[in-house]
Amino acid sequence: MWWASTVRRHGLISLDGLAYTIRTKPYRTCLSEPMSSPVNEQQNAAAHLPLRMKHEGMPAKLALMREFPKLSVFVIGDIMLDRYLVGDCDRISPEAPVQVVKLNRRFSTLGGAANVAANLAALHIHVELAGIVGDDEAARELKTKCADIGISTSALQLSIPRGTIVKTRVLASDRQLLRLDEEDASPITDLQADELVSSIISVARQRKPNAVILSDYAKGVLTPYACQKLIEFFASEGTPTFVDPKGKNYEKYRGVTCIKPNRSEMMELAKALDWPHHDAVEAAQQLRCHLGLEFVALTLGAQGMALISDDGVHRVPTMAREVFDVSGAGDTVMATMVAALSAGLDRNDSLVLATLAAAEVISHVGSRPIQRDELLLAIQNHSRGERGRKRYEVEDLKTVVGLWKSQGLVVGFTNGCFDLLHAGHVTMLEDATSRVDRLIVAINSDASVRRLKGESRPLMSEDKRVTVLSALEAVDAVVVFEEDTPLQLLEALLPDVLFKGGDYTRETVVGHEIIEQNGGRIELVPLVPGVSTSYLADRIEKL
Repeated sequence: MWWASTVRRHGLISLDGLAYTIRTKPYRTCLSEPMSSPVNEQQNAAAHLPLRMKHEGMPAKLALMREFPKLSVFVIGDIMLDRYLVGDCDRISPEAPVQVVKLNRRFSTLGGAANVAANLAALHIHVELAGIVGDDEAARELKTKCADIGISTSALQLSIPRGTIVKTRVLASDRQLLRLDEEDASPITDLQADELVSSIISVARQRKPNAVILSDYAKGVLTPYACQKLIEFFASEGTPTFVDPKGKNYEKYRGVTCIKPNRSEMMELAKALDWPHHDAVEAAQQLRCHLGLEFVALTLGAQGMALISDDGVHRVPTMAREVFDVSGAGDTVMATMVAALSAGLDRNDSLVLATLAAAEVISHVGSRPIQRDELLLAIQNHSRGERGRKRYEVEDLKTVVGLWKSQGLVVGFTNGCFDLLHAGHVTMLEDATSRVDRLIVAINSDASVRRLKGESRPLMSEDKRVTVLSALEAVDAVVVFEEDTPLQLLEALLPDVLFKGGDYTRETVVGHEIIEQNGGRIELVPLVPGVSTSYLADRIEKL
């Protein structure tokens, strides 16, 4: 799968923004332009140049924390229940040459379009799930699971003869041995489509969604008739519509905002339509022109993703670490991309955030949605060294510290003015970060520095000091405090280790009581002799 490869730690993701790469080779933007020659996708790496996100847009972590909860998204399509039977396997049956699985546990998750909805709900977004399920026990279990995580199913339709789609997987040693499918994939009738669309329109007029996702698994719900009815309505409402496609009839998606095919789907379509392409990106460009799409989000296996729009082709690298199970990762990509776009991130950055989310979910066994807090932490974990992008507001940093601690990481804290960063500062920070897993640096605001040091200070504004500190690999987060001491900040964050310079004693460190009462400790770091900001400032003034 496209996300199943290793990527380097640095240069991909930043705290307030995301890095991506842009294709330097020009592509035609409409069918009347000359066709560029096909490109061997295995050789694309040499055609990339690093490019940073435009930071005028909504920063990724702020969108995640503050904008996502304001959103409402409709998910329409083929709804499934995924069941898992998990056990141990160490022998072959004497009855037949098959493995014997000793069952240890069983569980179920939302699948298909319902998994897309689950990903959105886990990102704290209001979700309306619509489709057709049976009047059976699986449907009741599915609706209960939806209710438990806040997914609305008021537009769901019941069909007695169809039954709910259920996929049962048998696993042993974290490996899938067998899958059993219970489904009726025949197309729904136009009458059933009318009933479904009518129910969706009724709910949509009340809820006014920010976006719509058509999650097509080719199980009969998203027929050409149903698709066009839905697309026509949401277009009249000005609501952007996104498609995760299946099959070769892409005409039924005409009028949507974006389609997200994978490489094999794109090449199969090009072959079916007799398009003269040997390159999935070129075929996706022709698809965009053919259907009048705003853009295509194309997944490209180990080469990552490509965004095809009027601006050309922008590429996003893979971000996976260890891969345990790719089930449902495409749903995570679609949900995260649509959420990010709806929250105000631009297209390129939305795709990068989506690939980062996919990298998280495939590191676990079984289909599971991305959690907002783990995505926030993933953004932070890829941010080291990004200029000025490690600054947090206190409430956001409290969340991140909680996540770090939940992972068993030791969190360190130090504070100061950090005006005119010098060798003493750097040595102290490197020493401190070597003793913990994550290091927070708190700096006095400009007003606070003036109160402490006089009207001539600080020599650098707090924004510039944040920028300099963020460039240090030793620093994981920077926060600014307005008070004269970091006492309130320490009470809010409760780090495991509080660092101060060797010119302090334990008793003179502000906040030592709070830290120690909560199981933390104070550590004093030796100073570099003969180096201080005041000394440097005096030297500069005499020049």
